[in-house]
Parts: sequence; structure tokens; C-alpha cells
Amino acid sequence: MLANVKRAMAITAALNRLTFNDADEVRALFSELIGKKVDESFLLIPPFFTAGGDEIRVGRNVFVNQNCTFYDLGGLDIADDVMIGPNVSLITAGHPLEPSLRRAATIGRPIVIEKNVWIAAGATIIGGVTVGENSVVAAGSVVTRDVPPNTLVGGNPARVIRSIGE
Repeated sequence: MLANVKRAMAITAALNRLTFNDADEVRALFSELIGKKVDESFLLIPPFFTAGGDEIRVGRNVFVNQNCTFYDLGGLDIADDVMIGPNVSLITAGHPLEPSLRRAATIGRPIVIEKNVWIAAGATIIGGVTVGENSVVAAGSVVTRDVPPNTLVGGNPARVIRSIGE
């Protein structure tokens, strides 16, 4: 795990020296980070931070705004047409609650972001959560439970505010 964190830190350091105008280079470095070529429609605005990178999977037409953090130890799946606002944190890793075990173990639980989701600025999504298709996570929300498809959620902890229709 430590070797992978060091690898990710080196790649993201190079990625974070790039600008919005370096989209092809950002895609190339992000592809190296996750171990799979991303689609030409993928757009990420640096800076970007991750713990490992090799457990991140992204679909087509994904946009990641600046200053996002993806801790991907538990696995992070991002489907097609997802928009991720600035300062969003997707955190798949945590530690046991018991004080004697906190430093001894890291627990990873996956996050799944389904198709056509918008995660607004400053939201945090915790491991074990699936965000359903077409949903919106309001700015500043902390998502600790699954988000049903076609809904707007917000708050801390995030709760369903209303359904979203066409």
C-alpha cells in the first residue's frame, strides 16, 4: 500500500503542475494513475489528490473540477456523464471506531457514482455509498447513505430533498 501511495503522490505532483490548457497531458497522467486509458471526453482541472489511484474507474464524458480528493482504497466507480464540482471529497477508506484498532487497520468500502450524477461543490461522500442515476448531491452535503436515482439530496447528513423529473 505504501508503494502505491508513493506512486500516486509522484503522478499527482506532476499532474498538479499542469493547467486547464493541458487537457491532453492531464488525461495521459490520469490514465497512468488509474492504470487504464481514459476517454478523450474526460476532463479534470488540477489540482487533484488521491491515496492510490489504481482503484478509480471512470466512464465517458466525466468532468472533475479543481481541488478534488478521491481516496480510492475501497474502490471508486464513476459512470458516464458525471459532473463533480470543486472541492469534492470521495472517501472510501476509514478506520475502526475502537481506539486500540484505529492505527492497526484501514477499512475500505466502495463508492459507486451512477450515470448522469452531479456532485456539487464541497460535497463529501463516504465509503459504502451508491449515488443513483440522474441524482444531484447539493453543495456542502455529507453523504453517508445511498442516494436513490432521480433525487436531490442535501445537508449533513444528506437527506432526500425532492425528486428530480425531466
